[in-house]
Amino acid sequence: MNNQKALLQVPSLSSEKSLKTLVENRTVYSLDNCELNLFETYQESSLVPLKFNDLVVTSMLRGKKVMHLFDDPGFDYLPGETVVIPSNVEMKIDFPEASLKNPTQCLALAIDHRKIEDTLVFLNERYPKEDELWKLNHKNYFFYNNTELANTINKLIRECMGYSITKDALVDLALQELLVRLIQTQTAQRIDSGTIDKSSIIFAITQYIRANITKSISLKDLSDKACMSTTSFYRYFKRELGMSPIEYILNEKIKQAKQLLKNPGIQVNEVCFMAGFDDCNYFIRLFKKYEGITPKQYQMLYIS
Repeated sequence: MNNQKALLQVPSLSSEKSLKTLVENRTVYSLDNCELNLFETYQESSLVPLKFNDLVVTSMLRGKKVMHLFDDPGFDYLPGETVVIPSNVEMKIDFPEASLKNPTQCLALAIDHRKIEDTLVFLNERYPKEDELWKLNHKNYFFYNNTELANTINKLIRECMGYSITKDALVDLALQELLVRLIQTQTAQRIDSGTIDKSSIIFAITQYIRANITKSISLKDLSDKACMSTTSFYRYFKRELGMSPIEYILNEKIKQAKQLLKNPGIQVNEVCFMAGFDDCNYFIRLFKKYEGITPKQYQMLYIS
């Protein structure tokens, strides 16, 4: 996965008259199987405790927090990032920069445990994985939003805050999609961190892609390596990672290019070919699409 963070559509802040407190002012939208909480903080604070009875998906919308979870060191929590917290786990939160002019805003979507269990049973029965069950990995709780995950969370915000008479039905569908996206994102992160089962098919395929990133890799090459038909392999890969094999290959090429561009002495056209692209203009266009800036602009970030 590339390291670009997809930002969410940010809801308006509460009006000053409706604020009940300056620390974690809370607005709640309750539905059948979830509860959307919007928290806003307007003053510096430290070690503010927060705990939910259900699993909660949190995403930063504005400002900066420092999160303390489990026994892990505190970490900066910024827009474009998501943290998944199991039920009944207390988080403690610092707000080092919060002020009336610079508030933090964060969403916390608490999901009923029965909805999670029913969704996982449904996925394992209807879409069984080759190597393991569909499940949430509570050790892998922090990640950057990719486009698919951000789109799903945006959909949930919109429906939870909306007035449609069918909003509970629409939110239930979006919750299923969110759980699928979360598990796919966690699988991709486990591949990146090397913690995925080394005997799994997806590990072997992604390792092959990385080892041959400068070469032309076809869908048939990958399906042959997986001992599957191209159609079955394509479905398998997309189910595991939430993207097509070609999208994954392009992500890996962009990651390779970003590493190379940290060298201030290398030319962009050299990076293009070393990252496995044949056409420099195409490489520049694709890089800008993924990262929001050109390869040269990215390289300048690393020149002191």
